[in-house]
Amino acid sequence: MGTTQLESVPEPKYWHLRTVLSEALDSEFSVGEILPNERDLAARFGVARATLRQALEQLELEGRLQRRRGVGTTVAPPRVGVSVGARDHAWPGTADDAWQPADCVLAAPSAAVAEALGTERDEPVHTVRRSRVTHGQPVAAELLHIPRASVPDLTAIDAPSGAARARAVLRELQRLELEGQENAVELGSAGAEDARELDRLPGAPVLVVTTRYIAGGRTAALSVATYRADTCRLTFGDLGDVQIHHGPRTQAS
Repeated sequence: MGTTQLESVPEPKYWHLRTVLSEALDSEFSVGEILPNERDLAARFGVARATLRQALEQLELEGRLQRRRGVGTTVAPPRVGVSVGARDHAWPGTADDAWQPADCVLAAPSAAVAEALGTERDEPVHTVRRSRVTHGQPVAAELLHIPRASVPDLTAIDAPSGAARARAVLRELQRLELEGQENAVELGSAGAEDARELDRLPGAPVLVVTTRYIAGGRTAALSVATYRADTCRLTFGDLGDVQIHHGPRTQAS
């Protein structure tokens, strides 16, 4: 069987257009500016609209562009660095936690969550919904699943529903001694609910970070956090440093 020399494979037309468009974004447009419509852009660069759409989708995936409901395609702001792996592990809800609790419900989890927590399928767990906002824009949404065994004294607390109950659950969780946490990251697409919370279109690329919090030799809590792939750069350094990524070439700490 013969081999293919990569040098001989021509660059796809949409990819060349993506490079040209990226240079135009740097030199001709400012952050937040609305791009011309597809017809005008296709005419300017002498390409078919299908080729243009491929290039625009690639730039959106890279975080250079954003599609906004009722507005159109705009030039995206610099990516925001989000630290998800620091040297010192900590429970959700501590003083330096950037997440804001929104709600908390007690209900039976999905089969996947029950398996990850090691609970029975019909055993209700506390699910805290939280959000993360940076520079006035939503960048992540989280569902934090906590078995009742992890917060046994919660029933004695007069905690109403909503954010107040979420904070009460997090306070009780912090009574446990945290032994460690495990992170996993995968690329996904936004479902209807995540898209609504993150101000994105359904199907938009997202980064899903799953975190298991370990206490007493078991999973005491499970976090499933969904980050906007177009605006976030996740950092996992021991120092938990935050980096800002601006475009495909330049960055600063």
